[in-house]
Amino acid sequence: MTFNLTDKVDEDTVVVGRAAISSLIGGIGYYFGQSRISIPEESKDGVNNNFALYWPAALYTAVPSRSFFPRGFLWDEGFHQLLIWRWDLHICLDIIGHWLDLMNIDGWIPREQILGAEALSKVPEEFVLQHATNANPPTLFLVLRDLAVELTKDTSTSLEKEVIATFLERAFPRLDAWFHWFNTTQTGKDPISYFWHGRDNVTDRELNPKTLSSGLDDYPRASHPSEDERHVDLRCWMALAADCMHLISKQIGSVNNKYSTTAKQLSDLKLLNQMHYDNISGMYHDFGNHTEQVLLKWKQIQDEKTLHIRRELRRVVSRKPRLRLVPQFGYVSLFPFIMKVIPSDSPILTNQLDLIYNRSLLWTSFGLRSLATRSSLYMKYNTEHDAPYWRGPVWINLNYLILSALHHYAQEDGPYKTRAAEVYKELRQNLIGNIVHNYKSGYFWEQYDNAASGKGKGAHPFTGWTSLVVLMMAEIH
Repeated sequence: MTFNLTDKVDEDTVVVGRAAISSLIGGIGYYFGQSRISIPEESKDGVNNNFALYWPAALYTAVPSRSFFPRGFLWDEGFHQLLIWRWDLHICLDIIGHWLDLMNIDGWIPREQILGAEALSKVPEEFVLQHATNANPPTLFLVLRDLAVELTKDTSTSLEKEVIATFLERAFPRLDAWFHWFNTTQTGKDPISYFWHGRDNVTDRELNPKTLSSGLDDYPRASHPSEDERHVDLRCWMALAADCMHLISKQIGSVNNKYSTTAKQLSDLKLLNQMHYDNISGMYHDFGNHTEQVLLKWKQIQDEKTLHIRRELRRVVSRKPRLRLVPQFGYVSLFPFIMKVIPSDSPILTNQLDLIYNRSLLWTSFGLRSLATRSSLYMKYNTEHDAPYWRGPVWINLNYLILSALHHYAQEDGPYKTRAAEVYKELRQNLIGNIVHNYKSGYFWEQYDNAASGKGKGAHPFTGWTSLVVLMMAEIH
């Protein structure tokens, strides 16, 4: 399959698109080694090491950046494969197969694959250990859904359909185990609720404890992590997973009602709204034990051994938290829209379109920022040295998902079809224009400035999910 960019964009833009897809493909590598898996304190039984080695494993995968991130990332790979399967189906299936081969007996896949000396040399020590209790967004279901849908199209050859069907049938037991793992380890206290595990509930060094497992590292969640949390993005990822598993099971003749039942429950708008919707603002939010009265303040800390005194930024909470919706608005709030859970005739849809286009919230001339300017943690450092990451900058992977949802609603019959098409057209132009403009530097970037310039920021060259600009150019959703 070619992308036919010349039918959609000018020649200068086509040149940038070719560079993007070439760099993504050129970054595919073969890695071999053993992941280090954290051993919980209660399981050590006299063992001195704080980790156990995973089995020796090979991984064929694309990477976000060959020079900065020479290793596989589980949630990045789903975005990479949205492009790669359209370029070469066999390479895509080979890569997905390698990732599924890393699944343990419980159905867990380590989210970051630090295999070999080169990969290990690029990772700070505190991020090396993988935790078997922690998930990562199951983005592989994005491409698996595409492949399952491809089986129903007349545009695919019989050979392609046979290759896809054979792969899905062989992969199905592992996909089922993965789906089961999420539904037994990442569920919340309330029925049909989910939360990302792994947040630090005792730290006094972070303004808002990170949620690395979500992929959106420092995106603001409940101020006080607890098992009472409900994360709207994970709920929507599971809606995608359930729908995809239902579709695959039908295609391979292995229908199981648990997929359709779960998909129906997770697409129930009334239930979703009861758990996550704020009727006053029209926004979707996480739920948890939260207070907005949290600051980082300088404190004098005395070393217990040397008695030396040093200054450190420590978290200070001036008001007791309570269970409530977390009043931050950004990418996470848009997941019911992203995953198309909202019906095309629902008045809530027009709320989402207005919020997306609101220039005082997420809208910029360069794409949608990750966190609204009105949010209390917008562009706030999380520690003395942790600069804002998912607290404002424009990220291309989530912008692509939002753009795809806009394209979907622009095609669906309903009272908001025209409005969705208008917002889609302008957002597409802004994203492509800014990435093409920044490519004059010779690089694709990890993220883009959300303020006045739209300038590329972070790791570069970064042709992992930033290469999704090719699908934006081609209007493939």
